[in-house]
Amino acid sequence: MTDFLDSNYVKKICAITWASYQHGWDERNGGNVSLRLTTDDLKEFSNIDKVKRVLDLGFDAKKLAGQYFLVTGTGRYFRNVIDQPQLDLGLVRISDDGQKGELMWGFEDGGQPTSEFPSHLMSHIARLQFDSQQRVVMHCHPTNVIALSFTQDLDERHWSRLLWKMQAESLVVFPEGIGMIPYMTPGTNEIGEATAKKMQDFRVVIWPHHGIFGVGSNLDEAFGLIETVEKAALIYSQIGAQGGQIKQSITDEQLRQLAQSFGVQANPEFLPTK
Repeated sequence: MTDFLDSNYVKKICAITWASYQHGWDERNGGNVSLRLTTDDLKEFSNIDKVKRVLDLGFDAKKLAGQYFLVTGTGRYFRNVIDQPQLDLGLVRISDDGQKGELMWGFEDGGQPTSEFPSHLMSHIARLQFDSQQRVVMHCHPTNVIALSFTQDLDERHWSRLLWKMQAESLVVFPEGIGMIPYMTPGTNEIGEATAKKMQDFRVVIWPHHGIFGVGSNLDEAFGLIETVEKAALIYSQIGAQGGQIKQSITDEQLRQLAQSFGVQANPEFLPTK
């Protein structure tokens, strides 16, 4: 049997949080990640068979009853997770009635899951309706994405088309486009509910003036999705730094050809077929 601290799940989330910090996306205690694990994923580990503490979830997560989530802690710094995962991460099982979280491992100094944990769980629930492989929710603060939310209309079609045209990879990585909610107070069930509703149509949702929520079937996929969105926003920012005059761009027809070539379906509301 293996100690959970030595698991690939812990090692991978340590690597992702460190990379996110190095990108400048997670200042101080900004940002949070959750990774859904199943009973089968955890069979080989020896030290997760007893409930250490019971945590109040703050909403009904019965649709996730019995599921496990490796989640970052509230008030914790992403730059520290790699050095002290047993303090800054916790493995939480959703109770059978969906009202509580049962801490099975981690948060050894009395820590709690991120204040955005309810929002994470709501997005997991929403995405699992469409994707049985849904595993990861990641929230962070990419600089150029946040900057765009101050200078651009908060319109999903506008954002999706703008970011698609900044680089060829954008349409391939997020062909459904970008979801958007109004500015809302973070750490509340209300923002979680609004985000989860958008997750029915999108895998990435912008929180204006705050950050981004992205999902995926694994940590690399969720991280790469956010990374691609932020790279497109960075390119647009660099265009502005160079004077802002665009002399040539990817056309709608070229976007259609790109989608066909890579076998993806661009959101027809944002890129009409001819």
